[in-house]
Amino acid sequence: MIAITLGLWAASAFSAAADQPDEKLEKVPPEEYPIYDRVVEAKFLTSQTKLVIIDRLTVGELRPDLPPPTREFFKEFDFFAGKLQPETVTDFLFKTRRRSRLEARFNFGVRYQFVSDGVLEEPMVFLAPVPAGLTRFDPTRIGVLGFSRVGFNAREDQAIVYVGDFRPDGSGAGFLVLLHRVGHEWKITDTEVLWVAREDE
Repeated sequence: MIAITLGLWAASAFSAAADQPDEKLEKVPPEEYPIYDRVVEAKFLTSQTKLVIIDRLTVGELRPDLPPPTREFFKEFDFFAGKLQPETVTDFLFKTRRRSRLEARFNFGVRYQFVSDGVLEEPMVFLAPVPAGLTRFDPTRIGVLGFSRVGFNAREDQAIVYVGDFRPDGSGAGFLVLLHRVGHEWKITDTEVLWVAREDE
């Protein structure tokens, strides 16, 4: 059985919010969850994935060794070859200034569970019948995905989101994902690889 963990790579990130109880943080609004669902479905689910563990809090850094991004950062690297609209960047930067609290609004087809400060929360959220003999997972032994808030343009037909995949052995990668809306469905337009770490680098 394969499990994927979504969450933070460092408990000390966003230290300004560290002393604030999770329930006091801004909640991620419903319109951002279809973006998370699409990214998980397209990039991290396989036919063997049975469980997704999600950290309650979002992230803001686009690399583990750098502070949260700025407009100059986006201008310097010209992500997505000009397809990324300035107002989408503005919304993304505004939202990622601080951490937000995720809720049980995911709908990517497998059951999931939240984790806070490395501790699994109860209960588990089931999107299908509960299987017999459900295995309990140790989040310290599973790779961690950290999601940012979602940035939209004014028409809400373009979106960007960051996801970092962090492994206990020190390997991982970070991705900036660009999406566009077709009717009521979100589709991935392009993906930029922001960083890659090898095992024990």
